[in-house]
Amino acid sequence: MNEPAASSPPGAARSHPLMSIGEVLGQLRVEFPDVTISKLRFLEAEGLVEPQRTAAGYRKYSWDDVARLRFVLTAQRDQYLPLRVIRDQLAQWDAGDEPSGWQRPALVAVGPGGEVPGRSVEEPESSQVRLGRADLVARSGIDESTLGELERLGVLVSDPPGWYDADALIIARAVAGLAAYGLEPRHLRGYRSAADREVGLFAQLVAPLVRQSDPAARARAAETARELVALSQQLHAALVRVGLRSTLGR
Repeated sequence: MNEPAASSPPGAARSHPLMSIGEVLGQLRVEFPDVTISKLRFLEAEGLVEPQRTAAGYRKYSWDDVARLRFVLTAQRDQYLPLRVIRDQLAQWDAGDEPSGWQRPALVAVGPGGEVPGRSVEEPESSQVRLGRADLVARSGIDESTLGELERLGVLVSDPPGWYDADALIIARAVAGLAAYGLEPRHLRGYRSAADREVGLFAQLVAPLVRQSDPAARARAAETARELVALSQQLHAALVRVGLRSTLGR
């Protein structure tokens, strides 16, 4: 009788054999709908996970590998941690010295349809979302006149014409929230200008990777862009908090 894979959870090796990259993708997309095979290959290239290889070179993932991937994706999504920090945390995990306040990623049982028992799966807000004008208005809370003003100011654009993606929905919802405090679309010109300056700066940093034909380089460019955006968000929020301290008397 063949022995179970050493990397499988106790008692689960026979019922959960090693998985292909497609099967791992199916597991993770329940919680991370935007994850792709290219992303998994990129995380492997960065040394964050090391799946086994068959004689033919196919990747085979254990449940420990899936747990590591789930931790990496969660740290990126919820804490905006750069890969170098996540890599250090995983190294501590591997050494048996887990960081204070950090818990080993838990495995989640997934149903035959991809559902997680006891968890409601929300509609994914991915770059593949396409909303019509009426849908955007209904889901964001802004009205038609506000949408028209946002488009006139360049704060919000449709792409392709007449259709809006998930980022457009995020922008519209943020505008609706700010409007509740009295901010109008005309007050948001500065946000657009600041964003354009960051786009120009960050584009210079990722352009050399984008120009390469190597798929791994393109994946690294996408990951670099994501980390730059996350760091920019942190910097902006901190600067605003510091600026408001005198007003708040703190």
